[in-house]
Amino acid sequence: MDRLDGVSVFVQVNDSGNYAAAGRVLGLSASAVGKTIIRLEERVGVRLFHRDNRSIGLTPEGATFLVHCRAIMAELALAEASLSRAQEKPTGRLRVSAPIVSESWNRVFLEFMTSYPEIDLEVSYTNRLVDLIEEGFDVVLRIGPLRDSRLRTRRLGSFSLRLVASPGYLARHGTPKTIDDLAGHACLRNRNVSSSRIDSWPLGPHHIQLSSRLSNKFVADHYAVLLSAVLSGLGIACLPSFWADEHIATGALRVLLADLTQNERAVSALWPAGRDHPARLATFIDFMARHLPTGLR
Repeated sequence: MDRLDGVSVFVQVNDSGNYAAAGRVLGLSASAVGKTIIRLEERVGVRLFHRDNRSIGLTPEGATFLVHCRAIMAELALAEASLSRAQEKPTGRLRVSAPIVSESWNRVFLEFMTSYPEIDLEVSYTNRLVDLIEEGFDVVLRIGPLRDSRLRTRRLGSFSLRLVASPGYLARHGTPKTIDDLAGHACLRNRNVSSSRIDSWPLGPHHIQLSSRLSNKFVADHYAVLLSAVLSGLGIACLPSFWADEHIATGALRVLLADLTQNERAVSALWPAGRDHPARLATFIDFMARHLPTGLR
């Protein structure tokens, strides 16, 4: 078997729970599945599964490898779908869940509608962690780490969080020179809708501890409100680049402690695994991968 066959067998063994069940799905004997896993482990140089007579489970190295293998399989499936449906005109209704985003994201959605008028697009905006399968979405755009193994994923781009304040606020209260200086400022904080916790700021390896020392002068669960507050000179905010950069460019906001708060956040598309996906889904994901990175800056 070639390398991709080994990867697909590895993923199926994890999903099925044992060699025999994986073999039934793949049309192979349990022995052939086991030999494929052994060859794969020899090639990568680590054990991927703990095995005993009754059960099989991923090693820590296997769990890490599984994340990459799922991404490979998702990319391959999407590429095959794109090729096989190249002549198929994308039509029909597409339900999308997206985080509450800035106008730069919205422009990408509108560009998609202009480019593909035969697709009826329904976008549901929420910052909570939706259950794509239970709630009937075709695709979800999600920020941050991904955990749902039932889904295929594709990274669309990335952005950074920026500490910002208005020139007026800084003239009145001074400009922080160090992370410790932030403790003496009015901080405008975001409450995470999914966890109900106030998000920490990107203050280095000890960001949770350092963020706990910051004031909660104003707390909101919508970045549009935080943006209005920081533009009004009420304090310092930590905003995604796609909310802040337009105002940084005009001079309405200034970036603070950029060298001390370097960070990156991924944006990904997620969609159900194991289904025959229509052309409109592959078209949407390809379009977002090409055009959304511009909206993230």
